[in-house]
Amino acid sequence: MSKVKSWISAFRLRTLPLSLSSILTGCIIAYSHNTFSYKIAILAITTTTFLQVLSNLANDYGDAKKGTDNDQRVGPERAVQSGAISLKEMRNGIIISSLLSLFCGIALIYFSLKDYDLLYLISFFALGIGAIAAAIKYTVGKNPYGYAGLGDVFVFLFFGIVGVIGTYFLQTHTFEPLLLLPAISIGLFSTSVLNMNNMRDIINDAESNKKTLVVKIGIERARIYHTALIIGAIISFTSYLIISESSTIYLICLIPLPIFILNLKKVWSFKENKELDPELKKLALSTFLLTLLFGLSAIL
Repeated sequence: MSKVKSWISAFRLRTLPLSLSSILTGCIIAYSHNTFSYKIAILAITTTTFLQVLSNLANDYGDAKKGTDNDQRVGPERAVQSGAISLKEMRNGIIISSLLSLFCGIALIYFSLKDYDLLYLISFFALGIGAIAAAIKYTVGKNPYGYAGLGDVFVFLFFGIVGVIGTYFLQTHTFEPLLLLPAISIGLFSTSVLNMNNMRDIINDAESNKKTLVVKIGIERARIYHTALIIGAIISFTSYLIISESSTIYLICLIPLPIFILNLKKVWSFKENKELDPELKKLALSTFLLTLLFGLSAIL
């Protein structure tokens, strides 16, 4: 594999649809409220893309350095693990993607809030720095939170609450408590993808001292937890449609519902952990499909 292809593989672009779901949801709600800026939307999408790539590179680097990525790992082989990219090269990639995330984030904040109080600028800048730090510290450093079972919390916050409500605020400069429902929904769906990933990797993670939440609670409780995440996400999203008195056209958002049900069935029936690997992509894309259908509903 050429170096360029190795880097593209390390970027793990297949993870982008899930990370963009929260940004698109915030933009869609802003659009439905007749307050929308294409410039802000593009900058938000670009910033999130660089943050996701940063997270993927940092994850590759951190797990390889700690020995978690080894021959016993069930998922796809990582770039550093395979030797396609060295630790030094990956570290440089992390630095570059961090700078790109920072640059795009500053541009996003400036064009959205340049006419507003300095406190808003400082607050969102701090939030941006926090997002970059969270992307790196998941597996990198002496005390990575991903190795302490806190990954679920950060994914829920940044892929759900911050992503949806932050994007909406940058578009409209307002906050509505009702937005917590779709934000919670996307956050729970995103967390369910991480939970399934950790269920797949539980054996190797436990042996590598990577104490994910699944390692701490065990597979059986992880199945119950996963069920709660999926059902909670569906209830939260449906509640938002009902409370916001959305038109019946929004019911098309429920088209992915059978896929989520099948996902739960698989979680309760799998015999070997590797069976969960293809389900990760299905769950992530189903969440993205839900977001796209939500956007289509707003346009129609």
